[in-house]
Amino acid sequence: MRKALRWLLALVVLIGTVSTAGAATAAEPKAVDIKDRLLSIPGMSLIEEKPYTGYRFFVLNYTQPVDHRHPSKGTFQQRITVLHKDTDRPTVFYTGGYNVSTTPSRREPTQIVDGNQISMEYRYFTPSRPAPADWSKLDIWQAASDQHRIFQALKPVYSENWISTGGSKGGMTATYYERFYPRDMDGVVAYVAPNDVVNKEDSAYDRFFARVGTEECRDKLNGVQREALVRRAPLEKKYAAYAADNDYTFDTIGSLDRAYEAVVLDYVWGFWQYSTLADCADIPADAENATDEAIWDSVDTISGFSAYTDQGLETYTPYYYQAGTQLGAPTIHFPHIEKKYVRYGYQPPRNFVPRSIPMKFEPSAMRDVDTWVRHNAHQMLFVYGQNDPWGAEPFRLGHGARDSYVFTAPGMNHGANVAGLVADQKAEATARILDWAGVAPAEVQDDPTAARPLAAFDAKLDKRDVERETALRP
Repeated sequence: MRKALRWLLALVVLIGTVSTAGAATAAEPKAVDIKDRLLSIPGMSLIEEKPYTGYRFFVLNYTQPVDHRHPSKGTFQQRITVLHKDTDRPTVFYTGGYNVSTTPSRREPTQIVDGNQISMEYRYFTPSRPAPADWSKLDIWQAASDQHRIFQALKPVYSENWISTGGSKGGMTATYYERFYPRDMDGVVAYVAPNDVVNKEDSAYDRFFARVGTEECRDKLNGVQREALVRRAPLEKKYAAYAADNDYTFDTIGSLDRAYEAVVLDYVWGFWQYSTLADCADIPADAENATDEAIWDSVDTISGFSAYTDQGLETYTPYYYQAGTQLGAPTIHFPHIEKKYVRYGYQPPRNFVPRSIPMKFEPSAMRDVDTWVRHNAHQMLFVYGQNDPWGAEPFRLGHGARDSYVFTAPGMNHGANVAGLVADQKAEATARILDWAGVAPAEVQDDPTAARPLAAFDAKLDKRDVERETALRP
């Protein structure tokens, strides 16, 4: 009888346990899919989702005011992408300062922290352009305000730490964003970001080109550049045929002759921006005795003869507009070329923007940012390449900077990154990024030299080479 009672009691307890577990399970809310969470944000709409193992990747539109000071005066659709890892991971906010790629990719800080990545298309790069376009609303504050609104919209979804990043114009953009909205991000990693504080003072670039690489390499490059101008007449005939074959026109810059010289004068700069010292082996060694074809091919490979055509310039109109209104643009000299061969010199951004778009330069914009960085930088990392001409005028830190760094990768070009730094700086930069993101392992907190990226390298996601573009732009 006692055994029967014990068995009955156990059965009652078991049934009660199952019932309680079932009730608890039924009471748990169903997890909301990340796509639904993103699309529940006011102003957010889906363009497409693309599969990638270990992630969800979304291409989205987000409704932005044309003018953040007067939001009622029209909106436009700004394209962003979301590489979703997990809402419990930190988030990296990336922009290249130009168009956004709609192919899944992971920037270096994203690999280091093993996090999510939000990528933003810079305003006025199509299709993220208001129609009609009021170009006066294309400035660094408006663009920073775009990022601020995106951050505010996504922070409730991605509530862990955020780090902003970008390379070249994207590095500039990350810096400007921090200047105007310093409370948004937990850290900034700005790669190869030019800092043209005084637009009319560009002697730093001339000094750079006088000593970069080796004398042998400089002589070879200078020889090809000079020879391309000496042979202007026959090579411009080839250029005219090339333009005709491709339906290229020259209305914006004004003439084929202006475009030809602009391409040639970009040659040495373009080499150091995109190539390494080892690539000097591919440059014609005896330019004076090289064939026209060899000179043409070398210049076209490095500078690109399509760059200053109307078709080549059109995509980059927003950049040249900003260069001519706020960012500034370098001017360099060519002591190895006789003056009789140089007709126009380095042409200003005004020559690369249609005349229908008004432009007026604002000299105080970059001075303001530079002053702010020197005195207020907090948890900011700047990475430059030793052989990158854009690093001739870098950001510098003053006494007011805290937990901030400027590192230079030896021998690297415009693709410089943390991985290319010397060992102690690489470890320190990696440790600081992990700490800012709130994911530094205990062993890294005890010993920064133990810092390593948390995610394994993925050859498809983690593109390391500099994204090559033609024409002179960061």
